[in-house]
Amino acid sequence: MDFNVKKLASGAGLFFTRAVQYTEEKLGQAERTELDAHFENLMSRADCTKHWTEKIYKQTEYLLQPNPSARIEEFLYEKLDMKAPSRVTNAELLGQYMEDAAKEFGPATPYGSTLMKVGDCERRLGAVEREFIHTSAISFLTPLRNFLEGDWRTISRERRLLENLRLDLDACKARVKKAKAVEAKAACDAAVGPDFQETRPRNYVLSASASALWTEEVEKAEQDLRLAQSEFDRQAEVTRLLLEGISSTHVNHLRCLHEFVEAQAAYYKQGHLHMLELQKELGRLPNAFALNSSHAAATPGSASEAIDSPGETETLKIEEVQAPATGTRKAKVLYDYDAADSSELSLLADELITVYTVLGMDSDWLIGEKGNQKGKVPVTYLELLS
Repeated sequence: MDFNVKKLASGAGLFFTRAVQYTEEKLGQAERTELDAHFENLMSRADCTKHWTEKIYKQTEYLLQPNPSARIEEFLYEKLDMKAPSRVTNAELLGQYMEDAAKEFGPATPYGSTLMKVGDCERRLGAVEREFIHTSAISFLTPLRNFLEGDWRTISRERRLLENLRLDLDACKARVKKAKAVEAKAACDAAVGPDFQETRPRNYVLSASASALWTEEVEKAEQDLRLAQSEFDRQAEVTRLLLEGISSTHVNHLRCLHEFVEAQAAYYKQGHLHMLELQKELGRLPNAFALNSSHAAATPGSASEAIDSPGETETLKIEEVQAPATGTRKAKVLYDYDAADSSELSLLADELITVYTVLGMDSDWLIGEKGNQKGKVPVTYLELLS
C-alpha cells in the first residue's frame, strides 16, 4: 500500500510538473523542442484522416440504418459479443402488409391481385436492401471501424508518449542550462581567491566546495539529458513509422470504397429491375386497362388519347402506325425485353433501334423499329442517343 501511495504521489507530481511546463511553453516562457516539418506533416495528415474517417463512418451508419434505436441496439449486441437478431426491413414489412390486405380483400379482385403483386415486389426489394446493408457493413464499415478503434488508438497512444518524452527532454535541457549557469558563477567566485583582510578564509573554502558540487550536478544533468534524448529519438522513430502507415490505410480504404460502390450499384440495379418487372406485370392485368380508360373518360377532351393509348392493345394497330418525317431518334437497348403481345417489340441488350412517339401515346412507351419489325417498347429499357 505504501508503495502504491508513493507511486501515485510521484505520478501526480510528474503530471503537475509537466502541466506547468506545458503552460510555460504556451506562454513563451520556456523553450520547446520542435519536430521536423516532415513529422509535423505526417501528424497533420493523420489527424485529417481520423477526422474524415469518423464523419464518413457515422454518415454511412445513418445511411444503412436511419433508425437511431436500432443502431443503439446493434451497438449493445456488438459490445456484449452477441449476434443481433435478423431485422425486417421497412420494404419487407410493407410487402407483408400488402399481401395480408390482398388476402382480406380477395386475391381474385383487381385491387387484391395488384396488392399481391406489389407486395411480393416490395418484399424482394427489402431482401435486396438487407443484402446491401450486410455487404456494406462487412466490406466498408468494418475496415473503417477497425482503423478508428485499432490503428488510430495505437497512434494516439504513441503520440502521447512522445509528447511526454519531449516534455522530459525539455526539462532536462532547462536543468542543464541552469546548472551550467550556477556552476559558472561558483567558478567565478572561487577564482577570485581569498582576501584575508576583508573575508574569512572559510567563505573561500565553501565557495570552492560549491563549485565542485555544481560541476558534479552539471555532469549528472548532462547524463540525464543524453538518456532523455535517446528515449525521445527512439519514440519519435516508432511514431514516425506508425504515421507513415497512414498511406497504407488510405490504400485499404480506397479498395473498400470501390467495394461499397459496387454493392450500392448492384443494389440499385436489382431494385430497378424488380420495379421494371412489376410495371410489366401490372401492365398485363385487365384492371390496368380499365383504370386507364376510366381516367381518360374523367378528363375532358381525352377520348382520342384513350383510343390511341398504347395501354389499350385492342385499339392500337401497330401495322398502321407510320414513322413521322421528323422526330425519330436512335436508342440503345439497356436490358433484354420480351414482348408481352403482338403490339410490343422484343429487345436484346446493347442493340440499336429507331424510336419515335405518336399522338396521345403514353409517355412511358415509344414506338420502336429494327429492320422490318415494329412495336411498342418501354422507355425505361432504352438510352436515347440522339
